[in-house]
Amino acid sequence: MKYEILKEEIVFDQFFKIKKAKIRQDCFDSTTIEIERLCFERGDSVAILLYEKDTDSFLFTNQFRYPTIKEKDGWILELTAGSVESAESNQERMGKEVAEEIGYQVNEIELIHTFFVSPGGSSERIALYYATVRTKDKVYEGGGVATENEDIQLVKIKTNELIKAFHDNRFRDAKTIIGIQWFLLNRSVIE
Repeated sequence: MKYEILKEEIVFDQFFKIKKAKIRQDCFDSTTIEIERLCFERGDSVAILLYEKDTDSFLFTNQFRYPTIKEKDGWILELTAGSVESAESNQERMGKEVAEEIGYQVNEIELIHTFFVSPGGSSERIALYYATVRTKDKVYEGGGVATENEDIQLVKIKTNELIKAFHDNRFRDAKTIIGIQWFLLNRSVIE
């Protein structure tokens, strides 16, 4: 099956971009159609599930996320994450985000999976990682970057409380849910 981009233009360009495209595509019944689609050009991101071995705790961030206010109060527990800038690797960005957001230094990270966040309208892909740390690896203040108006709280959840928190819907973010499910499926392999 094939497609052809007939026209593509940027219709919004501020912090993010929105592209509009006219596309001709093959259909499953051997016909073709022309469609218009919008794409929120978000760029690629990284996220990490961090386990602190000596406290048997997982490390999460708690921060205000404006798009979530329609469900609750706007504060949300999630994995440390950030957008990848063009001149850096995923691993470099991940190290910077962990230091900035929660104050830890990470050395070895393991790729869990790479996935699209919402492919019906966004180009964003997330590379999801896993790493272990110890309390001695908290060598920075954390809390976010002041010049970016970040206000981030570190939240530690013990492993034996993680499943209850998961079932109590304390996690409402897809990358975080995917990371926790990965851990629960692979717990016996990584312990």
